[in-house]
Amino acid sequence: MAIDTEQVIDQLNKILEYELAGVVRYTHYAMMIFGYNRIPIVALFQQEAQESLGHAQQAGEMITRLGGHPSLGIGPLLETYQHDVGPILTETLEAEHAALKLYYELLAMVEGKHVPLEEYARNLILQEEAHIDEIDKMLRNPGDVGISKAALELA
Repeated sequence: MAIDTEQVIDQLNKILEYELAGVVRYTHYAMMIFGYNRIPIVALFQQEAQESLGHAQQAGEMITRLGGHPSLGIGPLLETYQHDVGPILTETLEAEHAALKLYYELLAMVEGKHVPLEEYARNLILQEEAHIDEIDKMLRNPGDVGISKAALELA
């Protein structure tokens, strides 16, 4: 079974653009963190920006592997202008869910048809799910073991 190369390249370009927006978003978040826990949270967002750049580069490499042209566009850069850690983490959770959806859509296009792309999609799904779990835990109050309200709303 063959993949629809044009459709897959289009999806990979959506991923590329979304991940590039993540670089900007996470870099901005890192600059907007204040308070007692600033240092570890800034480090987290700086790490996330680097990871988004790596994900964008991987998507671009997959696009050129398939004979496509990587987009110079960038995904949506929405901001609520709420600079408290809680709202920023909630925005982050929403962004991770949006990225996860893109990777699941890619997986549906290539599953059972193209092993390298299937493994790429599965690996990124695993990474995005791990990020969602960590952000959910950060949104919980100390001592809470249940899933955060923000995570429940996105489920």
